[in-house]
Amino acid sequence: MKKLVIAYSGGLDTSYCAVSLSKEYEVHAVSVNTGGFTHDEINYIESNAYKMGVTTYKNIDAVATFYQKVVKYLIFGNVLKNNTYPLSVSAERIVQAIEIIEYAKSIDAEYIAHGSTGAGNDQVRFDMIFQTLAPGIKIITPIRDQKLSRQEEIEYLKANGIDMSWEKAQYSVNKGLWGTSVGGAETLTSEKPLPSEAYPSQLEKEGEEKVALTFEKGELVALNGEVNAPEVNIEKLNDLASAYAIGRDIHVGDTIVGIKGRVGFEAAAALITVKAHHLLEKHTLTKWQLQHKEYLSSFYGMHLHEGQYLDPVMRDMEAFLQSSQEKVSGDVIVTLKPYHFSLDGIKSEHDLMSAKFGSYGEENKAWTADDAKGFIKIIGNQNKIYQQVNS
Repeated sequence: MKKLVIAYSGGLDTSYCAVSLSKEYEVHAVSVNTGGFTHDEINYIESNAYKMGVTTYKNIDAVATFYQKVVKYLIFGNVLKNNTYPLSVSAERIVQAIEIIEYAKSIDAEYIAHGSTGAGNDQVRFDMIFQTLAPGIKIITPIRDQKLSRQEEIEYLKANGIDMSWEKAQYSVNKGLWGTSVGGAETLTSEKPLPSEAYPSQLEKEGEEKVALTFEKGELVALNGEVNAPEVNIEKLNDLASAYAIGRDIHVGDTIVGIKGRVGFEAAAALITVKAHHLLEKHTLTKWQLQHKEYLSSFYGMHLHEGQYLDPVMRDMEAFLQSSQEKVSGDVIVTLKPYHFSLDGIKSEHDLMSAKFGSYGEENKAWTADDAKGFIKIIGNQNKIYQQVNS
């Protein structure tokens, strides 16, 4: 039988794919941990995979890879799609697709499968990565190609001796290092909010708590003075902030396939890190660095969301973003509160708000009154000339 690798999550769609494809292929199931999986959950997914008839199961730990390849640059760019969404799921899918196709190549698989439907973004991300990195491997997508309903999948699995609890959860939750997406009946409409209980974290703490985030060249290297790898600090920050039910919102955006989409999310660590990092940048970067970073970061986030991660322009933008972080080092003090947070301020040896040059609106130490008058006269020349010529 020919080798086939399946991107396996353990849900209904990928379970159907595993059972049906194992009748024709030697199926190797792979899941990629980009954050959010416990050891018990991985073991549970593995045991179910073998029930579906797969030959092997492999879980790839890609949390550090996810941070290094993607999350790091989302922080450098302060990327929030439509000024709201930290690209939690779309960012994960890129790394998952790369890891899965590289595994498929390593075992000389001739086929690769995923459980995406024909109506979402993931089909684009997976297919584009797969066909770019391994054009000789054929892509198989049973759910998309057969246009299967949920009930048809359940009936097929039962007929093949797989009678598990497939009742659809009221809310679909996808948890990862950079946030958790939440979908439900309310997000299929334009007017309804998600109820509080739909979010994975509930309010456990009252009052306020201060947290110090330490950045070194744009990377989160310590939390409250305790040094760890950035991805570990993100996980620890999420544990602290989720107790205050911070990071809830609903994102409305344009999908790759051209329709509007609406999804809830909870991303406490992502939102706090991005906002704290941006505040530090306001103090340590010049106004032109900040201006050009803003539009390049927007392009970077859009291309990532659209599955264009492998285009070389992404490496060009990453090089710019990396270079821009040379002086972005210091501490940012954040106050955690129920359902929200506030940025108190920063401490940095690269703080351009230096008192030796003057205090805005108070006093100037680096120029004279005559210098100011001459500067204003020259900077206003263009407008003056235009008005006199055209009035």
